[in-house]
Amino acid sequence: MRYPNGQSFTGLPHRRNKRPKKTVYGKRGMRLEEMLNQSNAYYREHGIAIIHKKPTPIQVVKVDYPKRSRAVIKEAYYRQASTTDYNGVYRSYYIDFEAKQTDLKQHFPLQNIHDHQISHMQACYDQGGICFLVIHFKQLALSYLYPFEALIEDWQAYQSKESNKIPLERIKSLAYPIQSGYMPALDYISALDAYINNLEKEVK
Repeated sequence: MRYPNGQSFTGLPHRRNKRPKKTVYGKRGMRLEEMLNQSNAYYREHGIAIIHKKPTPIQVVKVDYPKRSRAVIKEAYYRQASTTDYNGVYRSYYIDFEAKQTDLKQHFPLQNIHDHQISHMQACYDQGGICFLVIHFKQLALSYLYPFEALIEDWQAYQSKESNKIPLERIKSLAYPIQSGYMPALDYISALDAYINNLEKEVK
């Protein structure tokens, strides 16, 4: 299995609306989820990709009705553990990914990932889906698209108690950098393009 090594990859041609050049800003005050939601809205509006944040099912226990036409949920519980944060379609591929933010500067802690999330991504990956982890280092203002092929190796090492973190240097060597900007706030689709092009190159 080959991983990205910084070289450019040439992928298959595909139909996609061109995006205007972006102005780069630091998005230090915006949470990762907000940046991704804003970016996904931009991609949908411009016909680039259809990616949505998954809703988490809840069980409503208590509801108040302060007005006849208005209900207020007072107590509710999650029905089940969520799988991953986002899914959708891009370039005819099913896309499924988890997004994580950390205040650490030198590594990403694997305890931030859960068994059911890895199992879900593995199942999607086995069916031909493209799965990855978006990692945002808040203090460094750096974001990466980390392929599932690399993540599963780290997870196996974590399960066998060989390692409990992904060093930043490993992430830099195996991941695809994600640029921040004005619109989209976090242009992970450009990183995803490079990832898909690399995967298609390996299939040839």
